Amino acid sequence: MSDVWNTEERVALRKVVRDFTEREIVPNLPQWEKDGELPRSLHKAAAAAGLLGIAFPEEVGGHGGSTIDNTIVTEEMLYSGASSGVMSGLFTHGIACPHIAQSGDAALIEKYVKPTLAGEKIGSLAVTEPEAGSDVSAIRTRAVRDGDHYVINGNKTFITSSTRADFVTTVVRTGDDPHHGISLIVVDTDTPGFSVVRKLDKMGWLCSDTGELAYVDVRVPASNLVGAEGSGFIQVAQNFAGERLGLAVHGYGVAQRALDLTVAYTKQRIVFGKPLINKQVVRHKLVDMTRAVDVARTYTHSVIERHIAGEQVFAEAAMAKNEAVEACMFVVNEAVQLHGGAGYMRDSEVEMHYRDARLLGIGGGATEVMNDLIAKALFG
Repeated sequence: MSDVWNTEERVALRKVVRDFTEREIVPNLPQWEKDGELPRSLHKAAAAAGLLGIAFPEEVGGHGGSTIDNTIVTEEMLYSGASSGVMSGLFTHGIACPHIAQSGDAALIEKYVKPTLAGEKIGSLAVTEPEAGSDVSAIRTRAVRDGDHYVINGNKTFITSSTRADFVTTVVRTGDDPHHGISLIVVDTDTPGFSVVRKLDKMGWLCSDTGELAYVDVRVPASNLVGAEGSGFIQVAQNFAGERLGLAVHGYGVAQRALDLTVAYTKQRIVFGKPLINKQVVRHKLVDMTRAVDVARTYTHSVIERHIAGEQVFAEAAMAKNEAVEACMFVVNEAVQLHGGAGYMRDSEVEMHYRDARLLGIGGGATEVMNDLIAKALFG
């Protein structure tokens, strides 16, 4: 591992995150899972701890860190007992705000980005539709210019944090070209015609609210357009690598937590008079789990460093995601198995991670889509 991951400041950051997670998240997570959402107070607490804006520039209300700092926050939260669902719900601004921040639009930054990084607002990103997921060019939700406004009509689904959101950065169609006809518009959720049709029940990520949205003649000021009209596809695509690397961190982070829980359990679980970990078959299984986690983490770290250095890592980011997802699925499955009946109980932490992990190979681009993109990048 490169020394950039272990500077004095980053070692201190890990402790801050670990303390925050153990104090603010772990004791409350079971209740949040039952509630089906995170409280707004958690966003304010995370902002006060300096965690929400860690990788955003200071001029937009962030702390000027890098993707490495953001990765450390995710890693340490997951290692310390947070869930992938918590990370998704608490850090949704990581996909809702970057486009606005990168646009340089002072008014939009002041209205949406700064309050969100301060924990005062919650943002969401709406891309997926009933008939358009990984294929952004198939978006049908349409925004038509009408004087100083856009009028939006359409539907979105599987939208993270949308039932709590104050605004939704919405991917819309403003032209007929599959790619150059896509734009981004920020929609306040109290705008007439916008509604959360229903809150969706999921297999996992129970504490992360997910909604189905409807836009019926929603009039939005043209000034809420993010960047130039028709630039939405490029804006979304430019953040694909970062999003996929972030999900890779989720993957090996959850896997590491499940592995740690399993090692601890097998040490204290007595079977036939001896700790379970004394069994050779168990020890070998734990070795396989450890190897899978470490390989995924090491590869993801290397791709992140290249990404920060300005290299094009489109294929590598997708490979990192797939590698970490595969590692996570393997580890959480073995974790439940080694916990036995206890691992199958709903109040078991590894059971939660088992359910949560299933989404990682679907969200942010399905594994099969990633493989196809990798093949095109490598072989043409």
